[in-house]
Formats: sequence, structure tokens, C-alpha cells
Amino acid sequence: MQRLERRLSSTFQNFIASGKAGGALLILCTIVSLAIANSAWSAPYLGFWHGYVAGLSIEHWINDALMAVFFLLVGLELKRELVSGELSDLRNALLPVVAAAGGIAAPALIHFMLNGGTPTQAGVGIPMATDIAFALGVLALLGSRVPASLKVFLTALAVMDDLGAIIVIALFYTAELSALFLAAALATFGALWLLNRRLRVIALWPYLLGGALMWFLMLKSGVHATIAGVLLAFAIPGSARQDDAASPSHRLEHALHTPVTFLILPIFALANTAIVIGAGWTGELMSANSLGILLGLTLGKPIGIVLFSFAAVAAGLCRLPLDLAWRHVLGAGLLGGIGFTMSIFITNLAFVGQTDIINASRMAILLASLAAGVLGFVWLKLMGAPLASDTDPDTMNFEHRPHTDAR
Repeated sequence: MQRLERRLSSTFQNFIASGKAGGALLILCTIVSLAIANSAWSAPYLGFWHGYVAGLSIEHWINDALMAVFFLLVGLELKRELVSGELSDLRNALLPVVAAAGGIAAPALIHFMLNGGTPTQAGVGIPMATDIAFALGVLALLGSRVPASLKVFLTALAVMDDLGAIIVIALFYTAELSALFLAAALATFGALWLLNRRLRVIALWPYLLGGALMWFLMLKSGVHATIAGVLLAFAIPGSARQDDAASPSHRLEHALHTPVTFLILPIFALANTAIVIGAGWTGELMSANSLGILLGLTLGKPIGIVLFSFAAVAAGLCRLPLDLAWRHVLGAGLLGGIGFTMSIFITNLAFVGQTDIINASRMAILLASLAAGVLGFVWLKLMGAPLASDTDPDTMNFEHRPHTDAR
């Protein structure tokens, strides 16, 4: 058997490192927001987020405009993985792709079983999502006590999970559709693609200007405007080489990491976790929608990820990396239950104008994400030691055991 060792890209290592600090900041912002929303300053605090600027509420600007920048970064990360990262090799990509499919299907099925045919059925997409920043932040706390391959596996899984969430948003959480504006948005994307593929324009500013126009047209079309961020990411020129600092895609991804991690996501957390906790909040957690979210994230995620992965390995479609065992996959599945940013984002789309359901859903997301993070951390701290002798967190071992080994 061939043994292939490879350094993790510096971009990937920076991504892991930023996840640790970014996750801590998101937790702090969530605590602050919850505290203010349930204090004497609740009314002005909530009123601030609902105040209007240029025809949209501040909360709307955050969720539609700032989060488009977040989705642009997600798109750039996804593109990098597809072109030169783990998802560029079918053998390496298949396991996290299958795992992500299980992590989307099982939580959605649990929620649907509890809410199908009811007014809260629209929340079926809420437990599908994994928060990359939080999940990798927890994993970063474990350092070299977990295999390097697990970090790559969880990152690829979370990226594919986000792709699934993006598709769900585009297909199922679209308001009244304007074919004219949608056609104009897609035409703008086509023009940007031609700038890249045919005219070989590598300057960033034409793409950023075109992206802003595409965002506006997408907003007017009824399709959620953040999809423009993902489309823009795939129009920007990239490189097939890892860490190609000269490529526009790499430069933009590098430039966006800090503001997204330490500005945009914290602002999103402050605006979207301002939950007024009423006297009967524990009773609301027993509603079908809240139970669907809680069970979907804490049980559905690890069950779906492990079962789909095991089935794919048992069928010989893919194999576990040398330094991973099934206990590591279970740990990744537990961390996959950290929904937070994407789950809250989908909640806002699923229950527009239904404040009580939104608040109850957000509370369920926070509790489920907390439980998933703690369980995943404790499990991997106790059971996450690498199988291979090489535990250098900057090195990956891609030697694969036979698929019949199902430890």
C-alpha cells in the first residue's frame, strides 16, 4: 500500500486557527445579546435592530447584505476545496460528501416526522446546517490530541453541508419570484464568468462591482440575496495550486477571513440572538418544532453522518484515512450538530414575521448547539487520540486501510 503524506495548506491552518478565536467571540456576543434582551434595556436594544435605514431594517441589512459577504467567503472556501483541496480528489471527497448527505437527511427526516403537515413544517431545513466556525473552533481546542485527518474531514463535511443549505435556501426559501430580475442576476453572473474564462481579467474590482449588482438583482428577484455571494465566489479567478497567493480568489478569501470572523458573524449573533426569554420558555421547547430542532441537531446529525459513512465504507465506495477510526467519525458527527449561524439564518427565512416561533426556534438552536459542542468536545478529548504514530497536526496521512475494517 502506498503511503502519502502531505502538509496541510497554510490557508487551511489559518482557517482552523481563526475558528477557535471566532467561536469564542460568537459565544461572548450571544451571551451579551441574551443578557441585554432580558434586561431593563430590552426595548431600546430590540428597537435598534428593528429600526429602518434606506427602506430596510438594520436586522434585514445584516441578514441580507452582510451575510452575503459571509456566503461569499463560504463560496470561496468551497471553490478552493473543489479545485485544489480535499474535494478535488474523488477518493478523498467521497467520504465527507456522503457524510454530509447523511447529516442533512437524518435531521430533516426527524423534524419532518414531528412537523409534517403542520404550520411549522417549513422549519425542516433548520437542523440540516452545521456552523463551520463553531465546529472547527471546538476541534481547535483539542489541538494535536485529534488526528489531522479529522480536521480535514470535518471541514470538508461542513463545507458540503453549507452547500446543501445554500441549495435548500435557493429552492425552498424563496419569496415571490420575479423572473425578470432573476434573469438579470443570472445574466450578470454570466458576464462575470466570461470576464474570468474568456477575457482572463484578474483584477478584483470588476467582479466586486458586478457582485454588488448581482446582489441587488437577486434581492429584487425574490431568491435570497445571499445566493449572490456564492455565485460571485465561483466567478472570481482562482488557481489549481494550493496557497497560490497571487490568485484573486485566494487574495479575496484571505482578506475576508478577519472581517467575517471578527465583525460580520459577531454582528449577526448580536442581532439574531436577542431572544426575550419568557416565563414559559421551557414549555416552548416541548413544541414539535423545537423538538425537531433539538433532536435533529443532537441526534440526527451524528446518526446520519455515522450511518451514511459506515454504509459507504462497507460498500467499498470509500475508506477511512489511516489515522481515523469510527469513534472519530462519531465525534465529527456530534460536532456537526452545532447549527448556530446557518440554523438561525434558515429560521429567519422559514418563519418570516412569526416572532414567537422564531424566538423558540433560536432558543432550541442555542441549546442544541451547546449540547452538541460539549458532547463532541468531551467525546473527542476522551476517545479522539489518532491511530497512527504521527500526531503532527500539520501532517496528514492518506494511507487507507481495507474497507472491511470497520472499527
